[in-house]
Amino acid sequence: MTNRTRARALATAAVAALAAGTALTALTAPAGAASAKGKEPRFLSASQLPPHPSSGWTAGPVTGGFPEQLAYCLGEGVPAYDYRHRLFHTDLDTQAVQVTTVTGSAAKGKALADRLAKEIRTCADRLERQYPDIEAEGRYYGALKVEEGAKVYGLQTKSSYGAMDINLLSVGRDGRTVTIVGWGQMGDFGDAPVAAFKKTTKTAVDKLY
Repeated sequence: MTNRTRARALATAAVAALAAGTALTALTAPAGAASAKGKEPRFLSASQLPPHPSSGWTAGPVTGGFPEQLAYCLGEGVPAYDYRHRLFHTDLDTQAVQVTTVTGSAAKGKALADRLAKEIRTCADRLERQYPDIEAEGRYYGALKVEEGAKVYGLQTKSSYGAMDINLLSVGRDGRTVTIVGWGQMGDFGDAPVAAFKKTTKTAVDKLY
């Protein structure tokens, strides 16, 4: 991924985190922790992302590991599991990502989902402490009734030189399987397609099994 593409994919804070060398190697456990029946959770398709007003979505392949696109909020706070992810992009500046993992039990799945939600909920404060030239604001958009539930958050970041980015993030669970969905582009809270993103999150959780 080029620096130009990465800058479009991440919030301003994410770029700073990656430039500082955020380590992601500890996030991936040995392969084989998927389903005991060998069935992998299904991922979103491009058509299930929030519609873009002037560009279609393109979906990348499903690959192993935790995506660096979520490092700005979750790079150091995610327990090691066998993560898989898919990246999405439009022809302009909007990007999205889904990451999924299967834990060992429903209790472990709940614990992981709660941990991820806490990391996202506290992300804005942590970013401001770590990067004094960034102003960050987080919002909670509520819980969704789908399988064992999902929570939706927003994060707006603004750098001292004026660049502003808006991200939507959600965490959902079906039994022991947990998924995170992220969406981001340049802009502020007013540019965030919250209703459409909630629909995407519901679809993501429904597709886990």
